[in-house]
Amino acid sequence: MIVDCAVYRDGRRSEGNEGPEDLSSALDQARASSDTFLWVGLYEPTEDEFELVTKEFGLHPLAVEDALKAHQRPKLEVYEDSLFMVLKPVSYEPDSDTVSTGELMVFLGDSFVVTVRHGADMPLGDVRRHLEQQPEMLRHGPTGVLYSITDSIVDHYLEVATELGTDLEELEAEVFSPSVGGSRHTASRIYAFKRQVLEFRRATVPLGPPTARLAGQGAYGAAVPFVQEKSRPFFRDVNDHLTRVNESVEGLDRLVSDVLSAHLAQTSVRQNDDMRKISAWAAMAAVPTMIAGIYGMNFDHMPELHWVWSYPAVIVVMAVLEVLLYRLFKRRGWL
Repeated sequence: MIVDCAVYRDGRRSEGNEGPEDLSSALDQARASSDTFLWVGLYEPTEDEFELVTKEFGLHPLAVEDALKAHQRPKLEVYEDSLFMVLKPVSYEPDSDTVSTGELMVFLGDSFVVTVRHGADMPLGDVRRHLEQQPEMLRHGPTGVLYSITDSIVDHYLEVATELGTDLEELEAEVFSPSVGGSRHTASRIYAFKRQVLEFRRATVPLGPPTARLAGQGAYGAAVPFVQEKSRPFFRDVNDHLTRVNESVEGLDRLVSDVLSAHLAQTSVRQNDDMRKISAWAAMAAVPTMIAGIYGMNFDHMPELHWVWSYPAVIVVMAVLEVLLYRLFKRRGWL
């Protein structure tokens, strides 16, 4: 469905150009002036709903297929009549430790912007309202819209990375806690957290080359069609922020792996301690069992069998041996 449709002239929104029935006239109006462009926002459109937009703006069929089916990696594609960019907004629920991603497709062309959103993450209404309060940014046309969208998504990446780092610190403290560290649910929590970091990484890492291309960095020195060349410093700032996010994500991924390894090592050490304690108690139990077994064989000729003090003497011997074994195991840290 078409969520919003408006013509912007000289950084200001023009009224009276809303709804799919006005697309053709609105696009003609936008192309009639160099300081005017049309921005159409769609949310999970069907093929029939998107067909009108495709015909009016001449969008490439491969990009249209990607926009309808979603489940795409972040990327930047240049076609003859438009520019197509895929971004993945991310949200994080600290209560459930869950990272959820949506998809946002942006088409840029001659005096128009078409945004297609999938999922509940990253509503573009806030970005549009923020832009409408900044006429100087809207005067840059579709390039200003693309920059504002990417900047907003990457800035939110930074917030999500910070929240993940905070929760990882709590998980790390739990792992090294003497009382909770041995919980049987700890390993599953660490693994689930690692899955969330991986989901976050799938959204941020592939976005690096597209933002670098928009910024004109490295091998991406050529100008990108439909994007103003003077906007490169702005996209360079976005790419710098994204680099920080990717570094944070890599650090989180390594730290989660280290925490999992530490937890498994702690579990192994704790199991060894338990086995040593069991072995020590078994050894202490074996001594009186052996003595009692010998004197329980009912032979007629056994030393000191008819001696009056034989019973208390045997008990004393067993007690002394138990004390000696206990002190020995205690000194070696087995008990």
